Amino acid sequence: MATKNSKGARIPEPTIERLPLYSRPLEELLKADIPVISSETLAKLCGVNPAQVRKDLAYFGEFGVRGVGYEVASLLKEIKKILGTDRKWKLCLVGLGNLGSALFENQNFKRRGYEFVAVFDSDPEKIGRILDNGIVVEHPDRIEATVARLNIEIGVITTPPLEAQRTAEILFAAGVRAVLNFAPIQLRKPECCVIENVDFTVSLENLAYHLAKLGKHSN
Repeated sequence: MATKNSKGARIPEPTIERLPLYSRPLEELLKADIPVISSETLAKLCGVNPAQVRKDLAYFGEFGVRGVGYEVASLLKEIKKILGTDRKWKLCLVGLGNLGSALFENQNFKRRGYEFVAVFDSDPEKIGRILDNGIVVEHPDRIEATVARLNIEIGVITTPPLEAQRTAEILFAAGVRAVLNFAPIQLRKPECCVIENVDFTVSLENLAYHLAKLGKHSN
């Protein structure tokens, strides 16, 4: 799905992926009452080059003043607006295993505007359990009714791999249009929906590859 700016120009996916990298240091600068930051300093904090920062932000308008820099509060507000993180999002979790429980209990989600409002699991011993915030664990056959009742917008899948595709299809049929998938399998989706697949083993394999290369150079 191509992303375009207000002028109809296509925005590269890597640019979209870098915007959250820019927002993190801006949040810390805002807390520290630092009003202005240069593209050079922002780039250094984010591990990219200044030209990349300026190019990425230029897709969305003119935010900085040449020779002065970017107003921290204003730039952060605009990035959050672009990313859609200037509002609250309702999430549901499917799969209350070790990973699912850890994600549900992670307070960073709520601090950033992502709130779990429903949890589903097929384990009879977990169904009916009342979680810390009062949410009652439901059977997955309640997904459609609960999604409609609570207006849930994002689904988080932490089921076993063989259950993940079917779970995604149930969520999409219920009206959820975005899924964050932690099951180690690439999921299929309809054109109207989006999926972000998170596979920790892929990241570990990338690390192993680079470590192996470093080892070769050090010998």
